[in-house]
Parts: sequence; C-alpha cells; structure tokens
Amino acid sequence: MAEHSNLPASPDAGGHDEAAHGALDYGTRDERGRFILPLEEHHQRITDVDPRAAKRAERQVAWLFVAGAACFAGAVAAFVGFSSHELIHVPMLGNVSASNFWLGTLIGLGSFFLGAAAIHWARRLMPGDEAVDYRHSLRGDEDSRASAIEQFKRGAAESGFLSRPLVRRTMLGAMALFPLPLVVLLADLGPAPKEKLRHTMWGDKPATRIINQGSGELVRPEHLAVGGLINAIPEGLEKVEEEAGTQNERAKSSIILVRMNPSEIKAQQGQGWDYQGILAYSKICTHVGCPISLYQQRTHALLCPCHQSTFDLSDAGRVVFGPAARHMPQLRIGVDSEGYLVSLGDFAEPVGPSFWERG
Repeated sequence: MAEHSNLPASPDAGGHDEAAHGALDYGTRDERGRFILPLEEHHQRITDVDPRAAKRAERQVAWLFVAGAACFAGAVAAFVGFSSHELIHVPMLGNVSASNFWLGTLIGLGSFFLGAAAIHWARRLMPGDEAVDYRHSLRGDEDSRASAIEQFKRGAAESGFLSRPLVRRTMLGAMALFPLPLVVLLADLGPAPKEKLRHTMWGDKPATRIINQGSGELVRPEHLAVGGLINAIPEGLEKVEEEAGTQNERAKSSIILVRMNPSEIKAQQGQGWDYQGILAYSKICTHVGCPISLYQQRTHALLCPCHQSTFDLSDAGRVVFGPAARHMPQLRIGVDSEGYLVSLGDFAEPVGPSFWERG
C-alpha cells in the first residue's frame, strides 16, 4: 500500500514561506515553488521480484487466517464442552475454570492470528512504494471526490483482494467465525441461573447455625458487643465448597452481624428479624457485588469501599448515599436450643447486583 508523507503546506495552499521557517531545510523546490522532501531510493522486496516468494507469502497469510478461524471455533467448543464447575491446574495461576481459561486463550490467539495475517499481507504482498502528497484544504470538491474513488479502486486492486482468492476466502472465513464466540457467550445472559441466584445455603435447612468466618467458631449472642461487627458464614459451607470445587456459595451466603441497642433500630425488612439488637445483613453490595465490612458504630452506616455506597443498617439497610439502588438484604435470625445464633430462613430477595429476572 502506498505511503504518503505529510509535508508542510505549499506556499500557494496557505503555508508559510521559506523566510518564516528560518534555517529549516525542507529540501529543494519544484517548478511551482513548493518544497520537495527527497525520498530514499525504493528497494524492492523479494515478493516484488520473485513470483514464488509472493505465492509463499500468500500461503502464509492464508494459514494465519485459517489458524485464527480454528481458534474461534475452538473457543465455541470450549464453552459448550466444559462445565462451569470444571477446573484445570495452570502453573502460576493454580486451579482455574477450564471454560474461562480456554475461552480467553483461544479468543486471544485467534485475534492475534488475524492481526498477524493482516500485517504480513500488508508488508509482503501490498505495494510498498513511497509517494509524496501535499497537505491541502479539508474541503473537498468534485475532482477530489473522483480522485478519492479512483484511489480506493486502485488500492483495492493493488491489495490483491480480488486477484488473490486464497487470501480473500480464508480471510472471509476467519472473519465470519470471529464473532461466534462472542455470540455464544451471550448464552450466559439468559434466564437459566436465576433460581441459583435467588437461593442461598441459609434456606437449605431450618435453623442453620452461624459461623464466625475469622475464628471458625459458632456464634453466640454474647460474642457480639454493642457496636461490634462479625463476618460470618453458614455452618457446613466449607464442605459444600470442597464438593463443588468453587466459592460460588460463599459469594452468596456471606453475611455480617452487627449489634446495636434495640431502641436504635428504626425499621427492619421483617417483623422481629433481629435478636436482642443483633442484625444480620448480606455482605455483598447491591451495586456491583463488592464485599463490605466497613461499619460506623455511631451512625450505623455500612460503607462499600469500591464506590462508596452507604447503607443505614438501623433502617432496614436503606441506601443513604452512592450509586447502589437497593437496600442490603437482611437475614432473619434467632437462637437455637443450645443458645447459638441461627438463621430462620433464606433472604427474602436475591443478594448482590441486579440481573434481568430479579423482578
């Protein structure tokens, strides 16, 4: 493809004269007094003089396009073939989702092969002659439009898009497969996971005991002083994670326990959902799902560190500041016969950020 040097405007096109540039040397002038920047002598490439080399470069470009197409097809196969819970071990990364790993790797490689093919095509097969073109007014006329169309047609012809069917067909095939992995990924936006998002371990069985996430001990009311906070999880969570091989359930079931004077509680999301001033809320911000445990005792405000959404835990977890649009879901709690804090049912609404079918 021809390369054009963006030279200073010529004097008759409104540019500065030689005196304005002082000692700067822009080369010689043509017959109209315009500066001419001397170009180096053009050296032909091997593909310009050897038809066999040009044919070899054409095959190389085609194979790069084929490799890109194969990677995109492989990404679709990886999405379909691997379960969302299937893990593989990757050095330096540990155990990661097999589906995510192969999707990212194959889409990245496919994009690389497309870019490499385009660069190799331009450097080896398209014309490499240098040309000079003076800056001109941006306002076009009929002659410039006709010239642009002519240059486009000439560029299309020089690129070999029409005269090299092997390159053209493989490129079109690779470009056709390029969006397929992206289209297949839209399946994750469907309604399938909505029930999983609505359900947590707190509703699996009645009176699920609450575990202190830090110490691993069962929580009693006396463990939490007024103004205190405990990060907590449901009993048996570690076993569920070990069987599933993921921490998906932890992301939904993690809670915080706070204690305040019962007289300071303005409202709750259900009648009598606290226990002697102890309140349980989801730990997952309703904005974009960041975990929260920054609690201000005097104002009863829970602050999200990601985007500063602030919730009033004394007033049913209501949003008082920031981008979050919904209150923090509350968990109804009580004590069992042995005096341990337990949940008395699941959250009344899905935890975390919004999704289409949240309702």
